[in-house]
This record gives sequence, structure tokens and C-alpha cells, in this order.
Amino acid sequence: MIKILKYTFLDVFRSRWTITYFLFFLISAFSLLYLSTGIEKAIISLMNITLTIVPLISVIFGVMYYYNSRDFIELLLSQPIQRKSVFLGQMLGISSSLIVSYFFGLMIPFTLYGLFSSSDIWNFIILIICGILLTIIFVSLAYTISISNENKIKGFGINILVWLYFAVIYDGLVLLLFVSFNDYPLEKIAIIFTLLNPIDITRVMILLKLDISALMGFTGAVFNKFFGTLPGMFISFASMIAWIIICLVITFQIARRKDF
Repeated sequence: MIKILKYTFLDVFRSRWTITYFLFFLISAFSLLYLSTGIEKAIISLMNITLTIVPLISVIFGVMYYYNSRDFIELLLSQPIQRKSVFLGQMLGISSSLIVSYFFGLMIPFTLYGLFSSSDIWNFIILIICGILLTIIFVSLAYTISISNENKIKGFGINILVWLYFAVIYDGLVLLLFVSFNDYPLEKIAIIFTLLNPIDITRVMILLKLDISALMGFTGAVFNKFFGTLPGMFISFASMIAWIIICLVITFQIARRKDF
């Protein structure tokens, strides 16, 4: 698994698209820090970019790499290698290369702008951790869906729809539900719905960490009461880890039964 991870990491890391991914965050971070009056405002702006771009790129890289390496996967599976090791190595390799590009794309500009002497360093760390977890989750989702679909176009389309669902459609459906049943106490249900979407979990955690939950109104007060506490933060991170584990288990089960 380690050898497959190293090979996949180097293969993806040498790609011009990975370099473009790094340069995108590098230029975005420099631009936002230059235009913003402080590091905190730059982090808020980068949060919106991270919540949209990181899941999208992770899904696209995951599905493209899987379909482009189908022959290589079949060659590996013809050897005495466990299927779990092959797919886990590839998913970790893709995730690692994207994480390195994302990390250094943000770390270099913020370091030059005095991050380590700023009180916002912990907010930046939360942003980085959330970006890392989102990368692993959506690469895992991409592999789960791609292995289930032989057709490349169908697999790519479903992956984009899944990203669109979590990034846009999910919030619209939840908002419609809350508006329809606004006469009922929905505080606990709102928390449950948030935990069912990794992008929403990330958004709420960063907003609360930046102490701007007041901008979210009554919902922000409810979230602050739950997510703003130490147990709430622990449950949030645990739910993100649970997303990763569930995707990996489903992927391994599908791969074990699939005839390559």
C-alpha cells in the first residue's frame, strides 16, 4: 500500500493541474491578504473559496485518476495484492498530493504576512484542517461512485452532481424545510442536518471560530451553543472522520465484490 501511495502521490504531484491548484491558492491568498485590512478577513474570504473549490477539485481529480488508471489497477489486482491496499494507496496518494498543494499554497502567503505573530493563527489552523478533511472525504466519495459505474461519462456526471448537492442543493432543501416548519422547534434538527453535510460542518466551525456567529442570527446562537463548546467541536471533527470511514468501508465493499 505504501509503494502504491508513493507512486500515486508522485504521479499526481507532477501533474500540471496540481501545480495549477497550488498556484490558484497561492495567488488567491496573496490577493486577499493584500486587499484585506487583516488576516481574519482574508481567512473568511478563503473559507468561501475552500468550501467550493477544494471539494470540486478533489472530486474531479479522484474520478479522473481512477478512470485513467483502470488498466494499471487491473494489472495490480492480477498480482497477490489485496484490493483494499490498492484502492487505499491510490486514494491516500491523490489526497496527499492535493493536501500538499493546498497547504503550501496558503501557508507561504500567510507566513510572509506575519501569521505566526498574529492572534488569528488558530483560525488559520482550523481552516487548514477543514480543507484537509474535505479533500480526503471528497476523494473517497469520488472513488466510491467511480468504482460503482463502468461508464466514464456517467461516473463523472454523478460525481459532479454529488458535489453540487452538498455545495448548493442541500442548503436550499434544508432552508425550504425550515421555512415550511418555522412554527416548530427545529434547533436540534438543524444541528443534525448540519452534521449530515461535511461542507456545512466546515462552514459552521470556521464561522464560530471567527466569532462572527452573530451574523447568523438565531441559528448562529443555536450553533454557537453546541459547536462552540469543546464537546461540540469534538463531535464536529468526529463526524468528519466518520464520513471518511463510511466512504472507505463502502468503497472496499464495492471493490471486493466487483469483477475487474
